[in-house]
Amino acid sequence: MKIAMLGLGKMGGNMTRRLLRSGIQVVGFDFSQDTVNQIASVNGMIPSTSVEDAVAKLDGESPKIVWLMLPSGDPTENQIKDLVPLLNKGDIIVDGGNSNYKHSQRRGAWLAEQGIGFMDCGTSGGIWGLENGYCLMTGATPEVAKVLEPVMKALAHEDHGWAHVGPVGSGHFTKMIHNGIEYGMMQAMAEGLDLLKGKEEFNLDLAQITELWRHGSVVRSWLLDLTAESLKVDQTLENIAPYVADSGEGRWTVVEAVEQGVAAPVLTVALQARFRSQDSKGYSYKLLSLMRNAFGGHAVKTK
Repeated sequence: MKIAMLGLGKMGGNMTRRLLRSGIQVVGFDFSQDTVNQIASVNGMIPSTSVEDAVAKLDGESPKIVWLMLPSGDPTENQIKDLVPLLNKGDIIVDGGNSNYKHSQRRGAWLAEQGIGFMDCGTSGGIWGLENGYCLMTGATPEVAKVLEPVMKALAHEDHGWAHVGPVGSGHFTKMIHNGIEYGMMQAMAEGLDLLKGKEEFNLDLAQITELWRHGSVVRSWLLDLTAESLKVDQTLENIAPYVADSGEGRWTVVEAVEQGVAAPVLTVALQARFRSQDSKGYSYKLLSLMRNAFGGHAVKTK
């Protein structure tokens, strides 16, 4: 089996490497030719010099599968439009980025009119997915999902790391809510640790406590694991600016709550806290920034 991967950044590059390890051939393209050459030489990816070249190197595959790992918005929109003339009826485009689910619904309907299959794939696992596998939430027709099953099994965490959750749009919708929950969990953890740090009379060791909580406590989680490991290195966080970015899904989740008329105070406040972090000196915001770096490799703003 052979697919094309367009976008070889932190996520796309590691997903390509994991697919190659599983015996799936990957034709890769990225605007950084150095990145293309590096993955090709070290990991055995088939290099390409353009999108057209990548698709051409899928000749003989039926259907052709092109997986996008691009920034949401115009980059993904434009790439999908540019791909259509290069593909045949029955070929499939997968959007594995963090697109708005409403955009995915619209794109899927338009591609169906062209006779091209579409899958929206919410992808979680961050920079650890290469070794641990990814959590993949997919939206597509049953027919498209069946074709992609070998790819999903290769990428996923063990046997239960992927699911066909529903029709086109549902994969990105599920990932959007996942990220909203992530915001809330991170905020609660950061606020609690901030309170522990503030109790100066006890001189609490946050690295010790977070490590303790990893073993048998109700709040144990992967986020706690990453936080504990980070605090073992440095719990002063003096060189980290209390600035926490938001990548869009948290905002979309809150908008969805408003549209549905569903109360989501924790998710809403967690998003607003990130906005406030841009004008704050709080320790909890430094922790949030540290967590984002730990699980996703997101940049940390330093002083």
